[in-house]
Amino acid sequence: MTSDAPSKDSAQLSPVELDAYFALIEVSSLVRHAVEQQLREAGDLSYVQFQLLATLGDSPAGSSRMTDLADGVVYSRSGLTYQAQLLEQRGLVTRAPSREDERSTTVTLTDAGRDVLAAVFPGHIAVLKELLFEPLSGGDVEALAGVLGRVRTHLRASPPRSAAPRRRKSSS
Repeated sequence: MTSDAPSKDSAQLSPVELDAYFALIEVSSLVRHAVEQQLREAGDLSYVQFQLLATLGDSPAGSSRMTDLADGVVYSRSGLTYQAQLLEQRGLVTRAPSREDERSTTVTLTDAGRDVLAAVFPGHIAVLKELLFEPLSGGDVEALAGVLGRVRTHLRASPPRSAAPRRRKSSS
């Protein structure tokens, strides 16, 4: 008996599950490609750099610890350190030891970083509206937000690798 309903069998995906998975991957890739192109043209930013700046821009103080940023944008600590260094060289962020924990680094958005965000956001929003939201009704967008929100919550229940405790070197 073949069913298109989601399967609880862990050995295989139902046709509907497989279609949903491939649609999610393809839509994600297509939207991300268009967004990355827009970010490069409007602000000479990579996708991760934009995520970093936008996350800082949403923060009340305009700053965050590197570890928290890495967890939020789901990026390795070392990779994010490199991206923050590139943004710092452009004067878009500053990095300094954390006041709360001398082992941590705090990244802060500068006025120049805010200016770059202001320059890229209109085009960013236009790309998202055209490619992702235009073919959807308001109800579709609400349903999509609800479904993806539940999946995100489920995935975030396990801490990202950047938040996992570091293994200690054994002394032999």
